[in-house]
Amino acid sequence: MKKLINSPENVVKDALDGMAAAHPDLIKVSYDPDYIVRADGPISGKVGVISGGGSGHEPMHGGFVGRGMLDAACPGAVFTSPVPDQMLAATKAVNGGAGVLHIVKNYTGDVMNFEMAAELGAAEGIEVASVVTNDDVAVQDSLYTAGRRGVGVTVLLEKIVGAAAEAKAPLAEVKRIAEKVNAHGRSMGMALTSCTVPHAGKPTFELPEDEMEIGVGIHGEPGRRRVKIASAAEIAEMLTTPILEDLPFSPGDNVLAFVNGMGGTPQIELYLMYNELVKILNGRGITVARNLIGSYITSLEMAGCSITLVKLDDELTGLWDAPVLTPALRWGL
Repeated sequence: MKKLINSPENVVKDALDGMAAAHPDLIKVSYDPDYIVRADGPISGKVGVISGGGSGHEPMHGGFVGRGMLDAACPGAVFTSPVPDQMLAATKAVNGGAGVLHIVKNYTGDVMNFEMAAELGAAEGIEVASVVTNDDVAVQDSLYTAGRRGVGVTVLLEKIVGAAAEAKAPLAEVKRIAEKVNAHGRSMGMALTSCTVPHAGKPTFELPEDEMEIGVGIHGEPGRRRVKIASAAEIAEMLTTPILEDLPFSPGDNVLAFVNGMGGTPQIELYLMYNELVKILNGRGITVARNLIGSYITSLEMAGCSITLVKLDDELTGLWDAPVLTPALRWGL
């Protein structure tokens, strides 16, 4: 195992220290329990928006804390859910009196622990609502989930919902928008290589040099099938067709297209994949109205990518375009 770490035990804390040192104008980091909050929070009269999950997917979620996106993020150990104590502390830290929304990816540990934190928060007089993302079309159930996994839509949802909360929309409205984004988005990913969790010290799975995994999960869970390496155009078709057929998307739709790197994929390849995606969508009469290309929800050093499409209307487009200022995503300011 070759990694830029001091010890497997301190990877998350050392990374949090680095984030705090790099972005003191945007975020504050609390320890025991660990969570990241906006430097200017809590904001009176604003719905607090928090998310969280295992570390190793950076910049999700800590990199999305800031104006126009998340108010707090709870990092667990690598590929391990954060615990209810973290989520409760974050919920209390962002409570500005207008309630708090939990954004939860559909993984069993995340769902269970966020539910417990919501109950504890409610017992302390905080109104808490939750939305679960489950946009992965690859498999119905996985090693980590009952039902579909929450993947790329989570990033887009956090941005769109964060804009609504920044505009002081009430909690019920913020939740409605979150559910709308999740309902209108679908994703699918693939891997060219495995990744190595620091504590494990060996690859999560074995993938021969001439094969790739289609439909892989962000923790390295098995996907739909393992096939021989193919061209970018063929891979784009393998990922996009199931997405388009699942919602389904239709000619005349406007979409937000997100090509995401898994951590070990260079930007040149992501733009190449985006080009192939646009060709497919144009051929189906679907217009890419907005896009995001880059590594925003990763699996450590895994090489591969995912594609996410969200069907846009005027409401969602306006919220996507709204200003955002976080360590990892920023525009309009």
